[in-house]
Amino acid sequence: MIVDFHTHMFPDKIAGRTIDFLSGVCRTVPFTDGTYEGLKKETVSSGVDISVALPIVTNPRQFQSVNEFASHYQEAPIISFGSIYPEAENYKEQLRYIKELGLKGIKLHPDYQEVYFNDIRYKRIVSYASELDLIISVHAGADPKCPDNIHCTPRMSAEILDEVKPPKLILAHMGGNAQWDEVEEHLVGKDVYFDTGVVLNRMSEEQFLRILKNHGADRILFATDSPWSGQKEFIRILKEMPLEENMKEAVFGENACRLLGLSQTE
Repeated sequence: MIVDFHTHMFPDKIAGRTIDFLSGVCRTVPFTDGTYEGLKKETVSSGVDISVALPIVTNPRQFQSVNEFASHYQEAPIISFGSIYPEAENYKEQLRYIKELGLKGIKLHPDYQEVYFNDIRYKRIVSYASELDLIISVHAGADPKCPDNIHCTPRMSAEILDEVKPPKLILAHMGGNAQWDEVEEHLVGKDVYFDTGVVLNRMSEEQFLRILKNHGADRILFATDSPWSGQKEFIRILKEMPLEENMKEAVFGENACRLLGLSQTE
């Protein structure tokens, strides 16, 4: 079983312009056209069993449309999370709505939502989402949008973990994109998941393996950040790493299935 725990798709009517905009920001060529069908095609052709799509609400007006769109994709090969804007005063009501839609989790992106992750608004959202047994995936570390103003550093994440203690928090990009020394200092060994989105071909294999072994293979999730990395390439990279097969199986799908409440045969 292979689960890609970090992918993106958009409604057909905005996918083209959204991908064009983000391609300019990220300065990279996307691997899909940004649509559901594009992600599905990439997922199936790469041998991925399930791709978890992570939408982002970047302003309060998007809440309803983003989460209703996500609610239509809740079975293999695509399972979509929801999202919430940190300034929502009725955040508890909105999180209950996400839960009622049948969504298994939410995605937060402090850089695009322009709020630092250790802000009280995020702490409240993470706390109540945890009460509802929702998975929380967070962009962590540097982002091409604002590389010199990081809104989720390892120190901020450690503060959330110490104060809120969320049991199902995922810090994308191995805990903090391009901040892996700080990840090792402040986050490795804590009760939190890291995903491999967009980093397997960027960070050194030595550091990746050290973090994986010191943090625990049971808390690492295979991810690509598709369309910004290729699923086939990341599968190959992880398969070729000098890891025991049981560790690879845990990272590729066992950990994800446990979090999602799925059996290995689904």
